[in-house]
Amino acid sequence: WENMFTLIKACLRFAAPVSLVLALALTAVPATVSAKSLSGKEEMAIGAADAPVTVVEYASMSCSHCAHFHIETLPALKEKYINTGKLRLVFREFPLDRTAFWAAILARCSGEKRFFGFIDLLFRQQKKWSHSRDPLAELSQVGLMGGVGKKDFEACLKNADLGNAILATRLAGEQKHKIQSTPSFVIGGKTQPGAPTLEQFDELLKPLLK
Repeated sequence: WENMFTLIKACLRFAAPVSLVLALALTAVPATVSAKSLSGKEEMAIGAADAPVTVVEYASMSCSHCAHFHIETLPALKEKYINTGKLRLVFREFPLDRTAFWAAILARCSGEKRFFGFIDLLFRQQKKWSHSRDPLAELSQVGLMGGVGKKDFEACLKNADLGNAILATRLAGEQKHKIQSTPSFVIGGKTQPGAPTLEQFDELLKPLLK
């Protein structure tokens, strides 16, 4: 319980939703999952694998427009398209700076089951860590809020395979989909720069869901 109180105090400090922090903390990464076992090549996605439409999102964790999409638009997109089996959303890292790269590593370090919860938490706390004089220390605090200890985070930062895989994802986005800014979405094989509103998604998805 002492650890739980520590998490709640951290939550209050960062003004994060208590329910989100506790949900992440109570689904901690099993001890058998180590930083060395993380390859960074696993596809992170939400939605049914057999959904008729797959949308690929390229995002940088330090991008304010990406944060706005995840906080303001994604919940409605999930309710209308993802949770109803119409859409599968694949998240791919496209770090624009060093702090975004570190944040991407932290999200991967949390494990596949908690990945999108961590993405949401990182975006909600973006101003705290991305504008900090010591972003690694702030990211460590975010990790603690979600149950990733400092030593685990440090081990993930030293995992060359994990870091290289994230950078390779960015390079592939540039080469294959001509990604130049974040967020960018690949919808129906076409790259859509910027963050569409729900209404714009309606128009983009309409011909693909006929």
